[in-house]
This record gives sequence, C-alpha cells and structure tokens, in this order.
Amino acid sequence: MEKNKENKSQQINIELGEKEAEGIYSNLAIITHSPAEFIIDFTRVVPGAPKAKVHARIITTPQHAKMLLKALQDNITKFEKRFGEINIEGQGSPQFGFTNFNKDEKIN
Repeated sequence: MEKNKENKSQQINIELGEKEAEGIYSNLAIITHSPAEFIIDFTRVVPGAPKAKVHARIITTPQHAKMLLKALQDNITKFEKRFGEINIEGQGSPQFGFTNFNKDEKIN
C-alpha cells in the first residue's frame, strides 16, 4: 500500500529550454495515423504562398493521442467558461486551419 502512495505523490520536474519557451506558431496541423501511432505535423500557411514548411512533428501512441484530446477538451471548456465561447468562422470551402489529413486531398 505504501508503494502505491509513493507512486501517486511522485512529482516530475520538467525543464523548458530557452528555444522551446519561445514556442512555434502554427495555423495548420496535419494529422495522420497508423495502427501504432499518431503523427501531428504543425505548419504555418501564409495566404498566397505556394507551399508551407512543417515546423514541428509530434509522434505519439494512440493512447497518448486520446489523452491529449481529453486534456485539450478540458482546457477548452475551462477557457470558454472564463472568456466565452470560441467561435470558428469560415467553415465553408476552402477549409483552412487544423484539420484531419486526407491523403487523396491536395493541401494548397
């Protein structure tokens, strides 16, 4: 029983480097998956530019992807309670922003 208490109270110190603290702006995420992993590519799309560069790629397990989804939903709910509903405009064509990747569909 004491071993379970030790595991529950364990803290992890997370170090944030100077470069990582600056962050990377992204207005498009391309999400693909296989049976073993989810891949999220973060990019910036500039209107009128013929191509976009991937600035960060996250590869994770399906379990961690689902945990991320739940954590994002929890944070969005808290945000909207404090600041109001987040409106997503322009749902018509063309679709722009964070989206699921369809390998048969051309992006820009």
